[in-house]
Amino acid sequence: MEMSEASKQTTRHEESEHLQNPEPDQILSQRRSLIVNHRKWWVSVLLCLFLVVLGDSLVMLLLNFFYVQDNREDSDQDLQYTGTWTQALIQNVAFPVLIPLFFIFRSPKQNHETNNTRFLSFRLLFLYLSLGVLVAAHSKLFALGKLYANYGIFTLISATQLIFIAVFTAIINRFKFNRWIIISIILTLVIYVLGSPEFVGQPDENEEFYNIQAWLTFAGSVAFALSLCFFQLGFEKLLVKTKRYGNKKVFRMVLEMQICVSFVASVVCLVGLIASGEYKELKGDSQRFKKGETYYVLSLVGLALSWQVWAVGLIGLVLYVSGVFGDVVHMCTSPLVALIVVLAFDFMDDDFSWPRIGALIGTTLALGSYFYSMHKKNKKEMMELDRRENNVEV
Repeated sequence: MEMSEASKQTTRHEESEHLQNPEPDQILSQRRSLIVNHRKWWVSVLLCLFLVVLGDSLVMLLLNFFYVQDNREDSDQDLQYTGTWTQALIQNVAFPVLIPLFFIFRSPKQNHETNNTRFLSFRLLFLYLSLGVLVAAHSKLFALGKLYANYGIFTLISATQLIFIAVFTAIINRFKFNRWIIISIILTLVIYVLGSPEFVGQPDENEEFYNIQAWLTFAGSVAFALSLCFFQLGFEKLLVKTKRYGNKKVFRMVLEMQICVSFVASVVCLVGLIASGEYKELKGDSQRFKKGETYYVLSLVGLALSWQVWAVGLIGLVLYVSGVFGDVVHMCTSPLVALIVVLAFDFMDDDFSWPRIGALIGTTLALGSYFYSMHKKNKKEMMELDRRENNVEV
């Protein structure tokens, strides 16, 4: 028994020395693995970035199309209260289209050494419920905020979401900022305010309530910022540690998170739709639609799918980088979306003005600054591996 225990201690000591002083072949293998992982990571980040840009563009195009066809100006009633639960539900209800993708993407090798799986599952369930309520809340609040007053004021107030995310992620996620990330955040705030697209759903002057809009949008910004921080916390502290993911970050985690959270948010919005009686107005909305009921349904379906494209890309950026970067990308799409809206619609007094052109140029600087920060981080990992390799040669 004593010999067996002594042999185990010797084996552990040898393994410890081997890890501290790896062989040159092992270093080479680690270098190749790190290079491959960096390339996969960059591909994943760029794919998620593309999904955010695509989703943002489609959502704004379809929202403008919806309100152009809605004939709101022909009604004698204030319409700020109508359709907001529907819009909130549309943002989340198309999650079933992600379920086939969830099963297509393979899960990594399971880690059977994971402890406290029951406690971990309970915390995951609580996270999904909390995030679902938060997502439903900011979906409803933003839907209302857009319709209470001028969209420019809404954009100005909603820009605070990036400030809230920066503060919350520093406290909740222990996120470390550097000068390049701070520069990117400052540029993004300016870009978002100057490059906002036109939104035809804003009310007439006699329907505007700036005080209400300010509080609604402010509350929605806080809820949105908290949701991104909790997404990041859930990935880093819970999902990665589950047995099925084996301490690896994979795209399947994004799909699981989005499906579960959207399910909860859809239930909350559906209850709100029924409790408020707003569902009774759906028939009138479809009949009021200029192009008919078929286009009404198609526009809502298109909006629902576009919101899922946007959400998957955004949550993917949270997984692979951070919640701060996710919102930076989302807000930096503003001038590009504005250009697409100008080209697609002929709004009076709306053109791609010089402030928007400047914002579009600034987008490259804001994203470039953040990308440079990520490049430096990856380069630091390679330099650390080179240092270890030099120690082995000596």
